[in-house]
Amino acid sequence: MHEYKIQQIFEASYERNCTRKQFQSEVQQKAAHAILNCKSGRLGINFSQCTDCGHVEIHNNSCRNRNCPNCQAVLKEVWVDKRREEVIDAPYFHVVFTLPHELNPLIYCNQKLLYGLLHRCCAETLLELSSDKTYLGATPGIIQVLHTWNQELDYHVHMHCIISGGGLTKAHKIRRSAGKFFIPVHVLRDKFKGKYLSLLNTLYKNNKLNFSSSCERLQNSYEWKDWKDKLYKKEWCPYIKETFNGFGNAIEYLGRYTHKIAISNSCILSVTENEVTFSARGKKPGEPKRQITLKHTEFIRRYLMHVLPAGFQKVRYYGFLNNRMKRKNLKLIFTLQGHQRFKRQFLNMNMAELLKAVWDFDISICPECGHSSMRQLGRCYAPS
Repeated sequence: MHEYKIQQIFEASYERNCTRKQFQSEVQQKAAHAILNCKSGRLGINFSQCTDCGHVEIHNNSCRNRNCPNCQAVLKEVWVDKRREEVIDAPYFHVVFTLPHELNPLIYCNQKLLYGLLHRCCAETLLELSSDKTYLGATPGIIQVLHTWNQELDYHVHMHCIISGGGLTKAHKIRRSAGKFFIPVHVLRDKFKGKYLSLLNTLYKNNKLNFSSSCERLQNSYEWKDWKDKLYKKEWCPYIKETFNGFGNAIEYLGRYTHKIAISNSCILSVTENEVTFSARGKKPGEPKRQITLKHTEFIRRYLMHVLPAGFQKVRYYGFLNNRMKRKNLKLIFTLQGHQRFKRQFLNMNMAELLKAVWDFDISICPECGHSSMRQLGRCYAPS
């Protein structure tokens, strides 16, 4: 049985149905070829040998593409470890902002611009309301992660935000929330909706938007106004997904989202010659898992929809975690707290040490004789 089911699907149908490539961006094609070549030997190999019994192990190189489900585990652990030392003594909250599906055609043909706008509007909404003394009266730390899929792999643009329930006031003091999320959901909703649609309208007026065939009618100013008015009347749905009272739990939890891609190998149940079946959560909380079956070509089409534009940062940091001032802000917060609760666990570890620490997997153990005598002999890279 094929070890990497996602690769099996692409191998079966991607090249064979290359007529679809004309509709794919360069970064989508690059992601597809990375998945096809990952750990196949075509990207080179590394090999090691046991100095006791002479046994040789050959390992195929991974592609390290951020859209490949075979390559995220180590990256996730390293990311979580870095964030661990940035956690302060405060409750943490998981807030999700979702855009209405009526925006999908416009967003898809303006991905870099409108994904960036979503990041900006989520952050500004949270920061502006948090600074109000009615709610928190301080600047929290925020980590935002963009996702573009739902359980069926359809296009569903939303932002996961982890926000601290404590932050720095203008007087450089710490203020914390009482334990529950400090901004009413209806206030969050109205502020976010107004901000996103206002800035979107500014982009429209400044001729910054592209229009595909599915939304070209919006180039007409009357159609645009009618469409925009309907969006203002529509119920937008930000919600508080989770509250964390254990200080470290929030970062461990967010690790599920930062390096998550549209689907993992473990969710793919079976792959036949032409179809793939994968599991999905129930449509409502408490409902049993579902099984969804798609043709290979439809699965690949949906999967590649979620490949982000080249260079786009899907994880961004705001508030006291903004990259420019983070070190200074955290030093002040930990001084005011009197301690730094968490330290990095994997700092300066090499890959062998990381594998041992996280998964208790010792690459120096020979699978043949069981002695700790495997030594790396070299690495071979595929020609570029």
